[in-house]
Amino acid sequence: MTSIAANLQAVASRIAAACSAAGRAPAEVSLLAVSKTWPAACVREAAACGQRAFGENYVQEGVAKIAELAELGLEWHFIGPLQSNKTRPVAEHFAWVHSIERLKIAERLSAQRPASLPPLQVCIQVNVSGEESKSGCA
Repeated sequence: MTSIAANLQAVASRIAAACSAAGRAPAEVSLLAVSKTWPAACVREAAACGQRAFGENYVQEGVAKIAELAELGLEWHFIGPLQSNKTRPVAEHFAWVHSIERLKIAERLSAQRPASLPPLQVCIQVNVSGEESKSGCA
């Protein structure tokens, strides 16, 4: 067994144990494997073990992997801070964005999402503390 397969199996066991302790079914939990800086070959190996969702926080690296691994039908999540000048490739290639912190970014992603794709799934980052040094919508 490869280290990727062993690591995925270990995480699945930990998820199952946590779900059992919480009275939840493991099927209710999704594992997002962060693949940033890992080569596409490692993502392919994880996909062969059943992992379907992958997170990237570098736009160019993520888009390149998405193109290289398109035949696998994986679900891609953008998980890093997103600059407004990089919204188009994110809107065109990713299924999820986990880091919406400004209305401007949300509007650009919405406008740039191709109509042929399902709606983009997003998570809104909220600054609940009100601290200026923190990111997120206030």
